Amino acid sequence: MTVSAEQCANTVWNVPANDYRLIPDEVHVWRALLDQPLSSLGLFHEVLSAEERARAERFYFEADRRRAIIGRGVSRLLLGLYLGRPAHRIEFKYNAFGKPALADPNLPFQFNVSHSGDVILVATAIDRVLGVDVERMRPDMANAEIAARYFSPSECSTLLALPPEMRGEAFFACWTRKEAYLKARGDGLSLPLDRFDVAFTPTEKPRLLATRHDPAEASRYTLCALDAGPGYAAALAVEGSNWRLKCWEWPRSDRSRTALLGPQSGPAQ
Repeated sequence: MTVSAEQCANTVWNVPANDYRLIPDEVHVWRALLDQPLSSLGLFHEVLSAEERARAERFYFEADRRRAIIGRGVSRLLLGLYLGRPAHRIEFKYNAFGKPALADPNLPFQFNVSHSGDVILVATAIDRVLGVDVERMRPDMANAEIAARYFSPSECSTLLALPPEMRGEAFFACWTRKEAYLKARGDGLSLPLDRFDVAFTPTEKPRLLATRHDPAEASRYTLCALDAGPGYAAALAVEGSNWRLKCWEWPRSDRSRTALLGPQSGPAQ
C-alpha cells in the first residue's frame, strides 16, 4: 500500500464512482477547475458560512472570489460527504498560522486546500497530517534571485547546476514540495525555508532530503509530485509512507454532481 513516485507522477483524475469514499490509509486529492457552471457556483455559495461569503467578497478580482468560493465550497461538500452530515453545518477552527481544521476534535478527517490560476486542489485523509500545493508556472518567477530568497543554499546550487531549459520546471517542483511540507506542518513561515531541503530534479524521487530543525522529520513525511495539468506544478506532503493515493476530478455536469452528492445538489430551481 506504500505510495510510489510513479503513482504520483502519473496522476489520473478519475470521475468519482462508487469507490470514492475515504477509508483509512488512503489519501484523496480532488481537482476542481475555476470554470465551474453557474449551478455548481450556486451550490458552493449556499453551503458557505456568512463569514466565508464575506471573506470571498473582499477579493477585488472576480477570479480570486471564485477560487475562494470553489475551494471552500468543494471542501465543505466533500467533508459533508465523507462525514455523512450537511455541508453547511460543518464548523472549522484555525491554528495560529491560519491552517483550517474541523472544529470537532473527535472527527478524524484532515484536509488541506490550494489554488492557483485555474486549478483548485483539495487533499483529504483520516488521522494523517497532510499539505497540498499547486502553482501556475510563471517564467518570470523562476529565477536565481527568487530561488536565493526562498530555497536553501543546497537547493540553489542544485537548481543552477541543471541545464537552463530545465530550470523552470525544477524551480516550481522545488517550490511546491517545500510549500506542501510547510502546509502539512501548519506553522507557516515560522520555519525558515533554508532549514530543510527537498529533492526536485527530474531524476530524483520527491522526498525530504534534510530537516535540520528536526532530523527525524525527514522520514516522517512522504512527498509526492502531482500532475495538476499543463502549465502547473503540484505536490503533496503526507505524514507516514504506508498509504494509497486516489485522485478525483470534481464533477462539472449537474448529472455527475447529483450522482456524487445526491438530489439536493441538483440545479437550483
